[in-house]
Amino acid sequence: MSEEKKEQGAPEETAQPEKQPEARQAEPKKDEKSKKEPKESKKKEKTYTLTREQMEAAELAAKQLAAVTDQFTRLTAEYDNYRKRTTREKETVYQDAKADTILPFLAVYDNLERAMKTEGGEDSPHKKGLELIFNQYKEILKKLGVTEMEALGQPFDPNRHNAVMHIEDESLGENVVADVFQAGFMLGDKVLRFATVRVAN
Repeated sequence: MSEEKKEQGAPEETAQPEKQPEARQAEPKKDEKSKKEPKESKKKEKTYTLTREQMEAAELAAKQLAAVTDQFTRLTAEYDNYRKRTTREKETVYQDAKADTILPFLAVYDNLERAMKTEGGEDSPHKKGLELIFNQYKEILKKLGVTEMEALGQPFDPNRHNAVMHIEDESLGENVVADVFQAGFMLGDKVLRFATVRVAN
């Protein structure tokens, strides 16, 4: 029996040491959790204290930042205005130079128009040649943006017409252009040359 007891007791002794390490291993896990929790709470609760000098320095820095931001905004707006102004000036200078260049050539237009009216019959080769030249000249002016004003039969407009004569004509309304002595021209929306006209009534 003693041998049986010994055989039965031996496994009990060996089983106990195996269970004890498991319990010991579980305990450190709880300790690790409890150690981690205070650290996390400490991180959340961090606060900083500033001296009066530091607060004054922070306020001064905030004021300087606001001033610099305002200055930057103003400079940006000024630059944008400058860019737009210079673009308009360039366009104006170009249009003025273009108008000054085209204006003397309008005298050639007048001479060609007069020649067309005085030249011989419709079958005349000279008249046909002049007509071709005159039409080509009109096309060149059109490509440059020059258009002839429609003045005949239109109401008199002092911003476009230059009245040199006045006649009484019952068939026409008051202040209506009766005759055009010299054609007027526009360069885009700008008057290149006023139309010389005779006004009725």
